[in-house]
Amino acid sequence: MMFGISSFCLLKESLAMALDRLSTVSDLIEIVDEGPHFIRDPAELESYSADFVIHAPYHGMNVACVFDAIREASVKVITECFSVAAEASADVVIHPGYFAWEQEREKANWQFKTSLHELNAAADDLSVTFYFENMGDMNYFNLRTPDDLDLIEGAGFALDVGHAHLNHCLPGFLDAKISHMHLHDNNGTRDTHSPVGRGTIDFSEVIAALKRNHATSVIEVGTFEGVLESLNALDTL
Repeated sequence: MMFGISSFCLLKESLAMALDRLSTVSDLIEIVDEGPHFIRDPAELESYSADFVIHAPYHGMNVACVFDAIREASVKVITECFSVAAEASADVVIHPGYFAWEQEREKANWQFKTSLHELNAAADDLSVTFYFENMGDMNYFNLRTPDDLDLIEGAGFALDVGHAHLNHCLPGFLDAKISHMHLHDNNGTRDTHSPVGRGTIDFSEVIAALKRNHATSVIEVGTFEGVLESLNALDTL
């Protein structure tokens, strides 16, 4: 089974340097489209033979924002990411937004549905596939538990294994339809993005769900050394 790698482990390096290193280890790379890895020109990817997934920008983004100007700007940024992804033949991972106050949840859900409609239209126009990622143990984020999956209305789902473990609901998510996975470990209390095998996640169940869904997956840990350690751990399963 092939495991991809997220550029998250090399965010302190330039995108070109990160891709040079990661392409020696895997033929699937998920680019964190942020900071030093923000993709300014799809031509940056043309010299690599790897397949790509793009993690859309998320700092400052909120596709569920109750303020229309911010919601619309967030959709615009992600739609621009779709355009890059279309040229790179890449799928896209998106964060599902958040609300600031419990009293705003209903309005935020309505705003999310509007964004989802617009993102679906943009993805169709550009022939791009996208997935929503489940979030960690922060109360204001959407899509933290399997009960929240109805919100994305059948859109693709990217299971972040570490986030699900923090919310104590990984088994429930493993029963869902999964298109893509982020693989990293933790001890159930902090989102450490530790190498596989360094925490308390049962990765045998994760791999079974991965195979069952024929999903793609990337290792999303904090260091390149942790990537290599994770690959070794996954090879034993």
